[in-house]
Order: sequence, then structure tokens, then C-alpha cells
Amino acid sequence: MTDDIEQEDFDPEEYDDLEMLEILETIREDMEELGLRTLDEVIQRIEELHRKLENQHKEL
Repeated sequence: MTDDIEQEDFDPEEYDDLEMLEILETIREDMEELGLRTLDEVIQRIEELHRKLENQHKEL
């Protein structure tokens, strides 16, 4: 019965915020692990990997 009360008090917008917070914290952790500090660095790394994979595919 306590669970029912807690669910009624739980704001759906708060859940969305908690979910977004978890996503963003995961992104931050991944960026730190990869040595990336900015979105520009992420975009640059993605472009580099696309070029690398395209070149490997052409070699086959």
C-alpha cells in the first residue's frame, strides 16, 4: 500500500527529468572516458571514424 501512495506522489515530469539526468550523466561519463570535452570534439571524432571506415571498406 505504501507503493501506491509513493506512485501517486511521483510527478511524471520529475520522472522525465530523472531520465534525462541519467542520460546526460552517461554521456558525460562516456565523453570523459574517451577523452572528449566538447560536442565539437565528439563530432570531429565521429567524422574521423566515418572516414576511416569508408577507407577500410574501399580497400576490400
